[in-house]
Amino acid sequence: MFFQQSKPNTVQPVIPVMLVDIVRAKSTMIQMEVRAQGTVTPRTQTTLVSEVSGLITSVSPSFVAGGFFSKGDVLVRIDDRNYRADVKRAQASVATAQTVVTREAGLADYALADWERAKSLFQSSKAASDLALRKPQLAEAIANLEFARAELDKRNGDLDRTMIRAPYDGMVREKRADIGQFVASGTQLAVTFAVDIAEIRLPLPDRELAFLDLQDSRLNDGLGPEVILRAEIGGIEHSWRGKIVRTEGVFDERSRVLYLVAQIVDPYNQQGEMWSYPLRMGTFVQATIAGRIAENIIKLPRSVLRHGNKVWIVNQDNELVPRTIDLLRSDRDSIYVSGGINSDDLVCLTILDNPLPGTRVRFTNPVDLQLGINTDGND
Repeated sequence: MFFQQSKPNTVQPVIPVMLVDIVRAKSTMIQMEVRAQGTVTPRTQTTLVSEVSGLITSVSPSFVAGGFFSKGDVLVRIDDRNYRADVKRAQASVATAQTVVTREAGLADYALADWERAKSLFQSSKAASDLALRKPQLAEAIANLEFARAELDKRNGDLDRTMIRAPYDGMVREKRADIGQFVASGTQLAVTFAVDIAEIRLPLPDRELAFLDLQDSRLNDGLGPEVILRAEIGGIEHSWRGKIVRTEGVFDERSRVLYLVAQIVDPYNQQGEMWSYPLRMGTFVQATIAGRIAENIIKLPRSVLRHGNKVWIVNQDNELVPRTIDLLRSDRDSIYVSGGINSDDLVCLTILDNPLPGTRVRFTNPVDLQLGINTDGND
């Protein structure tokens, strides 16, 4: 029975060939992008303070939290009756001092004429003293006149300060006084800020600074890197374009970051020319900063990167081959390769469980990445 049994058929096992997605690497010139985030703040913020004492008699309709005003607008008026009376008293003092100066000048002329007559009568060559010519009295009268004029200027200034005027085009952030309230000198009336320019402090670690051109000469000339700000408001993403104008010059001792300052012109769109949606103070924004231009760089999706800076390449025999790359930098979505792979190499996109070198794969047409200089902040 043993010798009569039939031999089993042998079947050569077929190694399965996995279907993968691949991308064709392209070497090109890339403009780096550095991402950061921050909060919008005003460039100029002021606490309005009363310089005189008195009762607030009226306020502007714009003198409310969130109210817009123009430069020179009268925001608050303080009772000025006492100050107008002080101005009249000062004017009277000036007039009196002017009369004294005129009288002393006349007496000085009479004294000089009398001395000349006496000198010719007595045939004397003796010089007249200043006291005899009433020069000290005239100098005192002139000094009193200058004092009275200075007092009048001060009283006019106090009268003018009863009207609190807006120092710039801006908005009221916080209102701290209102009509009918008595305020003393130094009382805070409101907190305001200018709406001409908004600023955003953007923290960057030192490893990102190499990809930005932050020369002081370029920043001072207004040639700093461009920055695009994005924020989602009401479920809709809005964007604004600005520039990096300066750095704060020192690293933060606790977080070890350097703060860059970006500026946005006319954030509230008061001119009606820049933005369709206002960039309000306090808005938290995501910033994309245009960096340096790097040549012969291959940009790949971040998902292709494996442990040890390796990627899987599909060779001419459709086999997987690991390749160690020179990683220039990486961000949330992409990696930038400066060496280790060549242009037109096929890079595996599919994440495989424990792949082995030499594993055969199959794929459809490779995807060609259209990557180049990015000027609008989008890939």
